[in-house]
Amino acid sequence: MTDTILIVEDDQDIANLMRVNLQELGVETEHQSDGKAALKSALTGEYAIVILDVMLPSLNGLDICRQVREALPMQIIIMLTSKTSETDRVLGLELGADDYMTKPFSVRELQARVRSQLRKFHALLNNQNTQNSQQKSNASLTIGSLTIDQQSHEVFLQGKELVLTVTEFELLHHLASHPGQVFSRSQLLESVWGYHHSGYEHTVNSHINRLRFKLENDATAPQIVQTVWGVGYKFNPQGVG
Repeated sequence: MTDTILIVEDDQDIANLMRVNLQELGVETEHQSDGKAALKSALTGEYAIVILDVMLPSLNGLDICRQVREALPMQIIIMLTSKTSETDRVLGLELGADDYMTKPFSVRELQARVRSQLRKFHALLNNQNTQNSQQKSNASLTIGSLTIDQQSHEVFLQGKELVLTVTEFELLHHLASHPGQVFSRSQLLESVWGYHHSGYEHTVNSHINRLRFKLENDATAPQIVQTVWGVGYKFNPQGVG
């Protein structure tokens, strides 16, 4: 089955450019230019990725991101923002976007970002389709009261399920697989997002903040995912309990 990507962009020239270059990756594309129509498509269709512009007629991309994330926690979302609009980038990440690109962007960057997110999407599908119980057991990581099941993409803390996005899950799993090891933002970008472009470190910060909000008793004084000032972040197994 061919992957389908929903492009939500009201500039027809940009949308056409994305469609042509994404089809080179062997995916199908659908296009919506209106915000309300895009929201309906995103909620009712089945898409590997939703590429979502912020400025749209009838409903902006930030509102679409929020509503899609609430209804479909695992949907992969890439936001498109203006190069000068840092507020939109921050809000998009805080609302649950997995990644963002600033316009204008290069074709090479677009394809690299999409390839990276497609790998996550396929890994998720493969894990969910695996039925072998031994494989499932091996895919589970337990640290104290925290269990991370890579096959089902489920996370439980003290018996309570945490609802994470695909990228939040990958970030937590990467950190927890290397307890005590400190990772810089650049290293996390490369390991979790699959690329390393300067200027995108805020992507890591926002995901760490969202992860702490779901994981920690007090996100302002984190005990599990800790900051090592001037270096990066680490997973503290003693903080799990």
